[in-house]
Amino acid sequence: MRLRAWMASLVGVLVIAGAVAWWLHTYKREERWIDLPRTGEAASNPLFALRVALEKDGRTVHPWRRLDPVAMELSPNDTVLFDGDLRVLSTLTRARLLNWLRSGGHLIVAVPPPDAAADVFESADRTYLRVPLLDAFDVRVHRRPTGCITGVDAPAALCGTRRFAVPRGTSPHLGDADGDVFARIPVGRGRVDVLGSLDFVTTDSLSARANRDFTAELFAADERGGTVHLVHASDLPSLWLTLLRHGWPAWLPFALLLAGWLWARMRRFGPLLPPPALERRSLLEHVAASGAHQWRYGRAGALYDAMLASTLDRLRRRDPQAAALDGEPQLVLLVERLKLPAAQLRDVLRRPDPRDAKALVARIATLVRMRNRL
Repeated sequence: MRLRAWMASLVGVLVIAGAVAWWLHTYKREERWIDLPRTGEAASNPLFALRVALEKDGRTVHPWRRLDPVAMELSPNDTVLFDGDLRVLSTLTRARLLNWLRSGGHLIVAVPPPDAAADVFESADRTYLRVPLLDAFDVRVHRRPTGCITGVDAPAALCGTRRFAVPRGTSPHLGDADGDVFARIPVGRGRVDVLGSLDFVTTDSLSARANRDFTAELFAADERGGTVHLVHASDLPSLWLTLLRHGWPAWLPFALLLAGWLWARMRRFGPLLPPPALERRSLLEHVAASGAHQWRYGRAGALYDAMLASTLDRLRRRDPQAAALDGEPQLVLLVERLKLPAAQLRDVLRRPDPRDAKALVARIATLVRMRNRL
């Protein structure tokens, strides 16, 4: 019994030993590098890799979130790389930068990138873009971007950027007939490097050899022991610019609806419309229709008699003395009271010929005036 147990244990040990030997024989050790997600400054600052590279070269580097020459305490041997829109710099900041450049500073900037939303707020100049800081160096920035420079080994990030025109005699500069993408402009004892873009110095772009070499040439002339200030402007855009860039799916349909509603409610331009019809007065229409009927069937005398009876009835109520008289005495009183010619009153008291339309109309009109004056 013991022998069988020992044999079973031995077989089990042999099987386990064989499995371990097979696994060790077939196992191959490999090392893999996995890029972890960036955290901290490496995730928020695209100039982090440039900062690390410059520090490895023995340079003193300070990162900044905004360009403030006073807080940065710039010295003549320092270098400032500004990664932001030059149009947002205040007049005081531009003046301090110019004074620092004239004393020997080195400034690296890029022209504003193409942005249809931001360009809406610019002036109506179709050829050049207004950039106050670059205008001080007589650098004119073209509005429309162009393609790559032919025949020159330049970073790919400079393709499709805005070109600019530099003063005559500027050297070195990089460009073609459409304009330059790089120029080093002397300002007093200092200099300004103007580029079409600074995307080639970001963390994601420095892995390319051409970008590293071009970046090294930018800082190669700064071996003077000065400090390098890397400014990545993180200022938020204005509310109107944000709405113009990202809010158009909401405000554009609303603006179209508002324009349609205003168009529907506005006055139309065109020929004058006829005045609206007045309210119909059925009683007057019936009276007019009855008079037309009497005239049509030869009963014009009935119309005269009705108007004369109405006038005499009012005369009896307003002036009984004149109504009681007859003939010339009555006529004299009527002329004095009504201020009408005697001949006209004498004619109105006689019945007209039913076939004489003018005489009928004249007598009825006179009777109406008499009645209104009583």
